[in-house]
Amino acid sequence: MNNRLKILRAERNWSQAELAVRLDVSRQAINAIETGKHDPLLPLAFRIARLFGMPIEEIFNDGTE
Repeated sequence: MNNRLKILRAERNWSQAELAVRLDVSRQAINAIETGKHDPLLPLAFRIARLFGMPIEEIFNDGTE
């Protein structure tokens, strides 16, 4: 799954650690999502979308579009 998490985080000048605190996950989890090694579970995807004020589809996509 592709995602824009790293870009969105960088636009706000947040470190992985800062984003992790905002989402109540580990920094390693953020790194794994950003590098495509892990896809977030749906509840976390919703928290990410709410934090950035965007629909999930604007942050994550399956690469078919």
